[in-house]
Amino acid sequence: MNCPHSRRWLPAAVLALLGATMPAAQAQQPKVLRVSMHADVRSLDPVWTTQTIATIHGNMIYDHLFAYDEKLEPQPQMVGDWSVSEDRKTYRFTLRDGLKFHDGTPVTTKDVLPSIRRWATRNSAGKTLMTFTDAVSAVDDRTFEWKLKEPYGLVLDTLARANGLVMMREKEALTDPFQQVTEAIGSGPFTFKRDEWVPGAKAVYTKFADYVPRRDPPSGHAGGKVVKVDRVEFIWLPDPQTAQAALVSGEIDFLENPQPDFMSILEATPGVKLMAHPAKGTTGVLQLNHLHPPFDKVKARQAMLHVVRMPDIIDTIAPDPRFKKLCYSYLGCETPMETDAGSEAYKAAPDHRKAEQLFKEAGYKGEPITILHATDHAHINPGTQVLIQHMRRTGFLKLDVQAMDWGTVVSRRTKKEPPAQGGWNIFLTGTTVLGSSSPITHVALGMSCEKAWFGWPCDARMEDLRRAWSLAPDTAARKAIAVDISKRAYETVPFIPYGQWVTPFAYREDRITGVINVSSIPAMWNIERKQ
Repeated sequence: MNCPHSRRWLPAAVLALLGATMPAAQAQQPKVLRVSMHADVRSLDPVWTTQTIATIHGNMIYDHLFAYDEKLEPQPQMVGDWSVSEDRKTYRFTLRDGLKFHDGTPVTTKDVLPSIRRWATRNSAGKTLMTFTDAVSAVDDRTFEWKLKEPYGLVLDTLARANGLVMMREKEALTDPFQQVTEAIGSGPFTFKRDEWVPGAKAVYTKFADYVPRRDPPSGHAGGKVVKVDRVEFIWLPDPQTAQAALVSGEIDFLENPQPDFMSILEATPGVKLMAHPAKGTTGVLQLNHLHPPFDKVKARQAMLHVVRMPDIIDTIAPDPRFKKLCYSYLGCETPMETDAGSEAYKAAPDHRKAEQLFKEAGYKGEPITILHATDHAHINPGTQVLIQHMRRTGFLKLDVQAMDWGTVVSRRTKKEPPAQGGWNIFLTGTTVLGSSSPITHVALGMSCEKAWFGWPCDARMEDLRRAWSLAPDTAARKAIAVDISKRAYETVPFIPYGQWVTPFAYREDRITGVINVSSIPAMWNIERKQ
């Protein structure tokens, strides 16, 4: 493979975009950080969608009550002081001093409470927390209480989720949680330059001068979020080779999701550094729609375990053995709850005759199965291509493959209509290993019917097991319940895991310093330019 090492290899349109974003005066250039993320910013609402790029956008402009540090322990962020009663049923939180929204108004409990309610309506971990909640109420403008019906040991862990609870102004927080918020005014370290937002090209963020960071040193997503640049530009480069070329040539400073094929090239490039957090990683989710045939029948979902071959998919996504793992655990591998109980059928070689028998028993008669294929996504595109090959090899499955960009998949997967009316049967995605390591925080594992994640799986027994896990007195008890959860998952098949991999991010260490090694969502604070 030829490596593009200079500007002449970059397409003219990309050079024009990058050049247009460069400040005219050389003196200003050191304060601008140019980044290429894995996807384009299309939605401004990190509550309405679980799309990772929306979470990244949210982390730029919003702040959180709690956040995970580098040891994956929850730490207060917007909260200054907090306490819990002796019976573990009442938490009291007080916001720290100096919290302001980007419009200059103070952050108060009038903003916090509707933000909590809106988030808990959409987020699976939030929904679970609310089942244990008696009331969340304001004490005064800066203090609020969270009263539980019974002790629940995952309160702080739930509030610390990086892609979860963001504080919006009351005005936006009162928006129907199933409608997108269109304003982008938070209280985080960066402000969003909506007037410079060009969907499909770039998103721009500037330092919020009135942001008051914590005095703690930065650690993961916790600690002091000290912004050391004036401006961050997310440059959308959909072609992986072009994105790599931009990093190699110095047109961008940070590349979130380099292609596995390019790792060795980047490692050999002077001035480029690759970094990955020990807990940073993705677990694949092959999502099935439980509302419509054929996957409304459990036997059709079980049949897919005899069709899909995990090694083929993961080898395509992550060819380098350093970055991948065959993982048959619904709760992630190398996590405290790792277990592959019940996975025997999935681990075995594909059995098309068995699959055909199960599909027939599910009532399948050759109807087209609609697959949403995101052709512009670094790992979903090749993963979907392999899935399509697997399904076609059966000889009896009829496929309706619909190619589209990832943003369209994100929009279409919300539709509950039948596939012929704009719905779907299958799409591929991924979630963080950190999030999937708990049956409470794993968004795709919940089976709460209409309240569940896209695909809307429904199983009361699984919900009972998840609740029992959350109430278990110790790790040993939780591990025992995790085995039962795994067995039930392989029996009911809410989704199919297709492996686990790590994608290091890459940056120009000769140009920027202070990059924080985080477990999931990249942090743009604490970074400064050397030149």
